[in-house]
Amino acid sequence: MKNRDVFSGNKFKRNHHPSFDKMKLDGWKAMHKEEKLPTTKWEEEKARALELGLQGADSIEDRSIPTFARGELPHFAGINTFMKAPYIEDIKDVGKYDVAVLGVPFDGGTTYRPGTRFGPQGIRKISALYTPYNYEIGVDLREQMSLCDAGDIFTIPANLEKSFDQISKGVAHVFASGAMPIILGGDHSIGFATVRGIASQTDKKIGIIHFDRHADIQEKDLDERMHTTPWFHATNLPNVPASNLVQIGIGGWQVPRDAVQEARKRNTTILTMNDVDQLGFEKTAEIALEMAWKDADAVYLSFDIDCVDAGFVPGTGWPEPGGFLPREILRLLQLVAKEGICGMEVVEVSPPYDVSDITSLMALRAIVDVLGTVVAHGKLGSHKKIIRGFS
Repeated sequence: MKNRDVFSGNKFKRNHHPSFDKMKLDGWKAMHKEEKLPTTKWEEEKARALELGLQGADSIEDRSIPTFARGELPHFAGINTFMKAPYIEDIKDVGKYDVAVLGVPFDGGTTYRPGTRFGPQGIRKISALYTPYNYEIGVDLREQMSLCDAGDIFTIPANLEKSFDQISKGVAHVFASGAMPIILGGDHSIGFATVRGIASQTDKKIGIIHFDRHADIQEKDLDERMHTTPWFHATNLPNVPASNLVQIGIGGWQVPRDAVQEARKRNTTILTMNDVDQLGFEKTAEIALEMAWKDADAVYLSFDIDCVDAGFVPGTGWPEPGGFLPREILRLLQLVAKEGICGMEVVEVSPPYDVSDITSLMALRAIVDVLGTVVAHGKLGSHKKIIRGFS
């Protein structure tokens, strides 16, 4: 009698399937993989907290606890840098780190609901909730990479083009230093400026993998370069070919025909939600990687939060039902990030429309899952080889 309850004396006994082997479970493997991870950086952080924050009160039995919060703990206290990472006040020091998070608080390219200028603050705030260790991926970001928060780009609220110039200069500086930029938007108009910043520091070709419900490739919107236009202008750059632009999740009732016409003209690759359903995640990622990397030397990842179904991410300017479930998009992000990236942006998080920080949390999770995947697959720092003059 397999998988059935049988009566034995005064007790019921559960007969398990005889072929079950818990050592084949991902949960078992992850449990034992953790044992091999170092704890050096965590011990250093606790020692630093004591040195800078004073030894805790005499009644505190855990003598690693300081009087003033310094570092990760407690999660509800301290200054909200991204994941409690060190804040780099002198931006010239950014190259000392593997990855630099920088905010772009700009919503001047928004055409409907504003508020994404508060996106970087929202993501940083909820990031205090997380630890740097991921059980399933089996990485500890604190131990396996160095991360800093470079603060925010000084954007000009009333001027798109000056803000774009500021963004491009800031991203170019971070990228040229060797640190991989992770950009917290901001509306999607910044996509042109961020890619321009990276492209200006390399002679190599860059592909783009873009998750969104909207195509964002028309030339102008309301007579300006708005959040519906970044890929028209980015793929006009000489080393960012339109043939290497892959857009995943596009569809619904918010894709202007102007954008469709331009995508057709430029021969980009668009996969709709239906395509993803039909192909499956592995095949979708395989296609995305093949097209984005074809004759390219690096790939930039653009993640628009509204690619996730609107029920899960209410805090965005153009919500659209029918997008990815959180678990689905995280799986896809991991699959495309395993080959390495030269930078990543997360855009269209609008905290004024959010509920319980869940949209900011989704943005945070996307970032740390990508970073964890890059580390797990040994691709951390792989972007450095394309930086002009970097040694």
